[in-house]
Amino acid sequence: MNGFVARLAPLIALAALIALWEALVRLLAIPPAQLPAPSVIAATLFDNGPQLLAATATTLTEAVEALALAAAGGVALAVLFAWSPWLEKTLLPLAIALQVTPLIAIAPLLLIYLQPKAAVLACAFLVAFFPILSNASAGLGATDRGLIELFRLKGASRLKILLWLRLPAALPQIFTGLRIGGVLSLIGAVAAELAAGASGQGEGLAFRIVEAGYRLKIPMMYAAVVLLCLCGVALYGGLAALDAILLRRWRDEPRY
Repeated sequence: MNGFVARLAPLIALAALIALWEALVRLLAIPPAQLPAPSVIAATLFDNGPQLLAATATTLTEAVEALALAAAGGVALAVLFAWSPWLEKTLLPLAIALQVTPLIAIAPLLLIYLQPKAAVLACAFLVAFFPILSNASAGLGATDRGLIELFRLKGASRLKILLWLRLPAALPQIFTGLRIGGVLSLIGAVAAELAAGASGQGEGLAFRIVEAGYRLKIPMMYAAVVLLCLCGVALYGGLAALDAILLRRWRDEPRY
């Protein structure tokens, strides 16, 4: 019973917060142009459903595509780093330099050289790439030395040790990087859409927020933010569920 209540606690807290928000707006008679009530935001979501759902699909697709590219690139580069320490010493500083450079400064530059959709994808990729690379590298480097020596005693080659021992042992940390990268890819896509502005062709949720802001449609802005929040939760939850399904044997306890 306690476990059931603990699982419901976040939903109960969220429902209480929404109820308090609705009550304060109604009691203080705050106009929707300043702070819309949750009921007004829900009505806006319903009234503009097709438009907002299309924008949500665009932003979510951009984030997922960028995450897939970042996962493939990050894990592949981490494997190369594990294979060649010289390559890691050469390329890792470049990856760190890209990561610490603020995205808001890179996005306008990318928009000069790339089409808006490609620039959004590139920004989301850059933000998601480093956490995946960093976690995969850490996982590959943390393989039990005793097991590596055992594989060597059995005559396993470097390639076999990498493919049959180090890479499987790194999977929990790779999935940790994927969960972080999934959320960051959404943030990167939204930041790039905001930087793209009108050149973003009016497709993503960030553009809808900017457009609604220009027209003082505050409930529409809140509705788009709610959808962005749901997208982030869905991305993180999906990756966490995949982690729990595929790596149950690696985990001592379930992760959420």
